[in-house]
This record gives sequence, structure tokens and C-alpha cells, in this order.
Amino acid sequence: MPGLAPVPADYAAWLAEVKARVQAAQQRASLAVNRELVLLYWQIGRDILERQGREGWGAKVIERLAHDLRSAFPDMKGFSPRNLKYMRAFAEAWPDADFVQGVLAQLPWYHQLALLDKLDGNAERRWYAAKALEHNWSRNVLVIQIERRLLERSGRAITNFSERLPAPQSDLARESLKDPYRLDFLGLGEEAEERAIEDAIVHHITRFLIELGAGFAFVGRQVHIEVGGEDFFIDLLFYHLRLRSFVVVELKAGAFKPEHKGQLSFYLSAVDAQMRAEHDGPTIGLLLCKTQNRVVAEYALRDSNKPIGVAEYQLLEALPADLQTSLPSIEAIEQALASGAEADEE
Repeated sequence: MPGLAPVPADYAAWLAEVKARVQAAQQRASLAVNRELVLLYWQIGRDILERQGREGWGAKVIERLAHDLRSAFPDMKGFSPRNLKYMRAFAEAWPDADFVQGVLAQLPWYHQLALLDKLDGNAERRWYAAKALEHNWSRNVLVIQIERRLLERSGRAITNFSERLPAPQSDLARESLKDPYRLDFLGLGEEAEERAIEDAIVHHITRFLIELGAGFAFVGRQVHIEVGGEDFFIDLLFYHLRLRSFVVVELKAGAFKPEHKGQLSFYLSAVDAQMRAEHDGPTIGLLLCKTQNRVVAEYALRDSNKPIGVAEYQLLEALPADLQTSLPSIEAIEQALASGAEADEE
């Protein structure tokens, strides 16, 4: 620009550092504002509860309070009767002030509303709140995980990890797998072949990574390995950032059979020998089958010397009808995940 002094040689690097500091300060300020807002809403909700209980105030007091607060603070949003009722429900659901201050205040208000609207019990709410904090879920992703019943499916796959992996890696690996895997977002029918499922997974890889869970990074499909002069191809290969291990995923469009374990074990040995780095953990295998007999799977994994998990996949929607209509479209999910944008709320 005209009139500006010449740029020193190290100016660009210094400018990038200053920008990073500004962004970090903005983020800290945003978190501090959110914390104060959540605590304020909890305190207002607690006061409403106490006064309604102690003095017998009726529900209409919320309408009056909303009117008076909006008159007093015309530029401040959040004092609608609906939101005041949420404040009351929030305080009623979380009577422990220490937990609200220490944990819940780290989540945005609209995350709190999702926990209240989608879940009935506080044990489930605590679990999803902890996961949202751990993995930095947006509200959209939190709702998806609740509606897809992540808690009920986590750690449910048949594995031999406790015998084949050291602790605590074995526990983390077990919790990283689930059963069943919900692949209804692929838009395929029950009779889809393995290659069609694989093609659809790669097409919707962002959505599939969300279904796999935090920590998975996509390496490739039909990954070529050469053993003894012969060519072999791994269906799907991932790397788990927390486990620091490759994860080989094999798809089977039918029931689990014990011989599937042999093929997968072979792939794990090849990845360990050819791709695993010095500081990587043992390569882990996941067999995704259309159906499985859990007893047969448990017997098949007993004598395996490789860490393997077996789980089913579901290609068709299995949610109750009252939840199906509330799920966003695949395009909306992927757009939200790509942009990181939060949905506009009242």
C-alpha cells in the first residue's frame, strides 16, 4: 500500500506470530464469556426454582421476568420465556454447583440445551458432556453422536485386546471400537456388496471418520502390499493418532466366519513388517461383518496372536421413527463438519 514503510525480512514470520497471539486471546476471551454466561443462566434458573418452591410462584412469573429483563437489557439476547425455562431446567438437572463450574461451564450454552433435550438421565449427560469436551465436538456433532447412541455402542466389539495389547493401550483400543457400526448414511441397501460399501465409505469418508470415532486418520483404500512377490490389497487402512497404531479394516458382506481372522492376521503381519515405524504400536485389525455370532467370534479370537476386533455394521436406518426426522441430511452433516459452523439458535 502507498505510504507504508518497507517490510523487513523477518516481518512475515513476526506478523504470523502476532496473529496467532490475537487469535489465542480472542479464543480465551470467548471461553471466559461463555463460562460467565453459563454460570449466570444456572444462577437465574436456580433462583427461579427456589422461589417457585419456597414462595409458590406460578409459571407466569417466567413470562413477567422475561419481559422485565428484556426491558432492562434490550441489547442482550437470551431472556426469552423459552430460554428462561431452559435455565430452570438446567439448574434442576444440575444441582451441584461445583460440577457446573468445573465441567459444564466449559461447554457452550447450546451444547447444554442439546444435553437437556436429547437425554433423560444425568449419567448419560455426564458421559456425553465429557466426550464433547475431550474431542471438542461442535453442537451438531454432539447431537449426531447422541442420536446415534454412541454410549450404547462404545466398547461393544468382540476383541482380544486385553490379551494382545499392553495396558493402558488395550483399554483405549477397546473403547475405540464399537458394535454395531452405523453405516446407514451410505445410502445402500442390505444386499450391497463389499466393493460398493467400500466405494460409498470413501465417498463419505468425513462422515465415516466421525462414525469410527476420535483419533482415526484415513490412510487409503485398496492399499497395496507385496509379500513374496505376490500382490495383496487392504480394503481400508487407517492410523489411530492416540494409539499410534495402524488400523486395518476389512469389510465382509456376510456373516463372520473364523477363516476371516486368518486373512486379517496376514494383513496385520504385513503392515507390521512393511509400514510400522519404530515408535508405532502393534497394528490392530477390525473385521466389519454384516452379521456375527458373538460366541463364534470370541472362540475365533482366543488363539489369535494379533489384536483383532469383530463388529457388525448396519446399512439401514435403525432409529425409532420419532428420531429419524430430526437427523440432518448427509450433505448438511458433511458441510457442518467441513466448515465447523454452529447452527444459528434463537
